[in-house]
Formats: sequence, structure tokens, C-alpha cells
Amino acid sequence: MTSLRRRVAALAGTALLVGSLAACSAERASESGDGETTADAGETLVGIAMPTRSLERWNNDGEHLEGLLQEAGFETTLQYADNKVDQQITQLQNMINQGADVLVIASIDGTALGPVLDQAAENDVPVIAYDRLINGSEHVDYYATFDNELVGTLQGQFIVDQLGLEGGAGPFNLEPFSGSPDDNNAKFFFKGAWDVLSPYIESGQLVVPSGKAPATADDWASIGIQGWESAKAQSEMENRLNSFYTDKKVDVVLSPNDSLALGIEQALEGAAYTPEDWPIVTGQDADEANVKNMLAGKQSMTVWKDTRTLGDQVATMVQQIVEGGEVEVNDTETYDNGAKVVPSYLLPPEVVTADTVEDRLVGSGFYTAEQLGL
Repeated sequence: MTSLRRRVAALAGTALLVGSLAACSAERASESGDGETTADAGETLVGIAMPTRSLERWNNDGEHLEGLLQEAGFETTLQYADNKVDQQITQLQNMINQGADVLVIASIDGTALGPVLDQAAENDVPVIAYDRLINGSEHVDYYATFDNELVGTLQGQFIVDQLGLEGGAGPFNLEPFSGSPDDNNAKFFFKGAWDVLSPYIESGQLVVPSGKAPATADDWASIGIQGWESAKAQSEMENRLNSFYTDKKVDVVLSPNDSLALGIEQALEGAAYTPEDWPIVTGQDADEANVKNMLAGKQSMTVWKDTRTLGDQVATMVQQIVEGGEVEVNDTETYDNGAKVVPSYLLPPEVVTADTVEDRLVGSGFYTAEQLGL
């Protein structure tokens, strides 16, 4: 726990830098030492490629980042690709052909963009990978995300604390899920959680009746839910409940994000789970439906990544690229995409529960009380 607290504290400190970096960047953009403008945002086109409109968070991310850049005077083109890789590649090609000066890419498949990034490099277009690392290409200039392994660590530690595992409690029935196999972040989420939970599986305090417990964190994709789809998670959970829980109850479900949690919770409702026997269910993203489920007692926690701060940081990085100055990063070791270690900026996530929704999510303006029915 001590190292976890140090990590959270250190990341919280870096988060405080975001606002000041944005302010400094704005000053540099407005004038140089002799009072003359150093960059003309109005002549700079930023292409923003988001994976899909089907998940709430990507709509919020795209609109927020585009708004920041337009407010700063940049021209923008924002495209959503309906979770279709070929469509995203075509959109990126069109952005390059339109004369984009910077590309911000939240990839659908982090291994499929090599050729279009080659095209970007040939046209001297720098690339920022947004929240999802792009793999296998040396033409990824920067990566901005949250500490994804810490997301999983927070989920795992929440389970440990809620069940009293450190005090020897158990056994409890656990069903683990992991994210989309084509999303590089999913392995970090799972590793963070599995590193915390696997010792309790080995001790017998956590039991996985379905048998779907990867031997190591490296086998995370074996229980991955393609496309992070709620319906697929619901179907998988229904299968596990029908096959392995005819005479027992599930006590805890490790869900890496809110989209999967939503499907899992629907499966639990269909299996007639009640508030008295409802299992611990984790999540991530603080999606509105899931926050309402937390308030209703159907989800135990979510790891909140305030994506507004991610957009703020990426807008700052775009400004710094355009100005030709140093681009701020705080991690140059973790994210090896197979072709290079990508300079990265990591932001801190935090746990939100029903008890802290009003303080953290409403108090910060992420949601209004009316949106959540408070």
C-alpha cells in the first residue's frame, strides 16, 4: 500500500502541472520576447480521429478537445470511425490530404495504422496518440493517457479492501473480465488488477468457478471482450452464471471499464440478483448510466479518469508542437510500442464510489446533480 500511495501522490503532483503548462503555453503562443506572435493557430489544421460515437466517453473527449483547440484559434476536423479500422484509416488519409499540421489519434486497433502513419511522416505531420497507444510504428511522436496500470491497481486494491482479503477473509467467488484484445490499454488495466489479486487466487481466498482465470497477466486477452461491447459482456456473464452458478453466488466481478460493467450488471439483474446478494462490481470511466447504477447499489466503484484534463493536456501539447518548443512529457520509459519508446504524459486516475459521487463528480462539474437525479 505504501508504494501505491506514493505513486498516486506523485501522479497527483504532475496533474497540478497541467494547468500551469497550459497557461505557459498560451503565453508563448501569444507573443515572443519582442512581443510578436510566435505561432498562428488560425493557419494550423489539427485532425482529431476518435474511434466511435457508441461509447459516451469518446463523444465527450472529442467535443472537449475540439472545443479547446477552436477556442485557441486552431482549425479542426473531428472524425468518428464507428469502430471500423478501415474507416479510421480513410479518415486519417483524408486529414493528411487536407493539409493537417498535427494528428491526434485515439486508435481503434493500435497495430493497424503503420502505413497511414508512414504517409503522415512523409508529409511532416506529427502524431499524438490519444489515450490508446499506437503500436509498431516509429512515427508516433507523443502519447497522452492516464496511468493505465494504476487504473487496474486501484480496482484490484478496492476488491482486496472491500473483502478484507489482507485479513485472511474468504473464500469468495470471483469472475474476471478484461478489455478488447485490440486495445493496448486493456493489458495494462488487467495487469494492474491481476498483480494485486493473483496472490489471493493462489492462496484460495479468491476462487474462479468458471475457470476463466488467466495463468498470468500476459494471458489477459483470453478473457477479453472485443470492442468493449456491453452486449458481449452481458452474454459472457450470462453464460458463466448459467453454467457455473446454479448452486452458488458470484461475490465479485472484476470489470475493467463501465461499458463492460453495464452488461455484467444487466446479466446479474436477469439472474435475479438482489441488493442483499449483489456482488462487488468494478468499473472505469464514470459513465452516466454507471454512476446512476452506483447510486442504486448496482456497481461498487468506478475509476474516474477526468478526460477533460486529458484534453487539456493534449491541447497544450498541440500548442507546444506548433510553436516548435519542447513538448512536456513525464514518462520516457513505460510505453514501448515495438518500434520505439514513445514519450508520454500520464495523468492520475481516482476511485469514485456512491459516497463520493456528489463531491467528486458533481462538485467538479463533470456532471450536474440533475443529470444524476440527486
